[in-house]
Amino acid sequence: MKILVTGGIGFVGSHIVDQLVEQGQQVVVIDNISTGNKERIHPETHFYEADIANEQEINEIFAIEKPEVVIHQAAQIQVPISMENPLLDARVNIMGTLNILEASRQHGVRKIIYASSAAVYGSPIYLPIDEKHPIQPMGNYGVSKHTPEHYLTIYRELYGLEYTVLRYANVYGVRQEPHGEGGVVSVIVNCLLKDGKFTVFGDGSQTRDYIYVEDVARANLAAIDAGDGYILNIGTGVSTSLNELIVLFEQITKKELQVEYSTERSGDIKHSYFDYQLAKTVLSWTPKIPLEEGIRRTYEYYLDLYRKMSVNKPKDKLIGEI
Repeated sequence: MKILVTGGIGFVGSHIVDQLVEQGQQVVVIDNISTGNKERIHPETHFYEADIANEQEINEIFAIEKPEVVIHQAAQIQVPISMENPLLDARVNIMGTLNILEASRQHGVRKIIYASSAAVYGSPIYLPIDEKHPIQPMGNYGVSKHTPEHYLTIYRELYGLEYTVLRYANVYGVRQEPHGEGGVVSVIVNCLLKDGKFTVFGDGSQTRDYIYVEDVARANLAAIDAGDGYILNIGTGVSTSLNELIVLFEQITKKELQVEYSTERSGDIKHSYFDYQLAKTVLSWTPKIPLEEGIRRTYEYYLDLYRKMSVNKPKDKLIGEI
């Protein structure tokens, strides 16, 4: 089967590509390399450096490749950028997705698997959050991730283009950049490796649902042949506070993290975690990597990378590179 992955050298996308290749699928990757890493281009894929916001470019690629399934991971994911530049955020997340949908419709794609976000729910009115929870995004990013869900429904009804929407909890793991709420794990790793200070906004009691990236990738693969027409939460169902996360890191690394507590930020969500039972039923999927194991894998990966880089570079030159 030929499967096209947008954002396929990014954080989540590159793990999806790895699993698809391992499964023996024929994989096409589109990425504009704005946040991805060229070193992640899998040698067994057909790679296009392209931007999903470029309608003509995307249509030409689809005309050449004619994939059966599209796994759509490419997005603008940084909340601060969505607030500072809402036009860019909408151009990538809404219009870019529409370009993918139109190319899919015109060139015979059977199904799209779309990466959505917990941000569409906003501040929860009950926990755990299930798929019936009201949609009340608190910022531009949540709006731009939710809007394509409506288009997916319409394209299915009008054109028979199947879809599965996967709303991710806080994804973390190997290859993640230190941005966003899920990115707090990579931020802590950076601080531990470089003896930096980690700032907690508030008292650290705020909770999130942290899910390891390989589990998220498996959910995407499970949706290739299941979950048509469904919106599904992809999380662990486990609530972890920031303070608990810090303690876990210190236990695993045997290092003390320098923590500074600052004023709570206005608009931050206090508590959030998912009910993933519908995904379990529909996709026969469950998360497999517990938080402790995921953090250990992530830290050891970056520790090894840090040691290799330190051979040739002074420590102060490594800031922001890991």
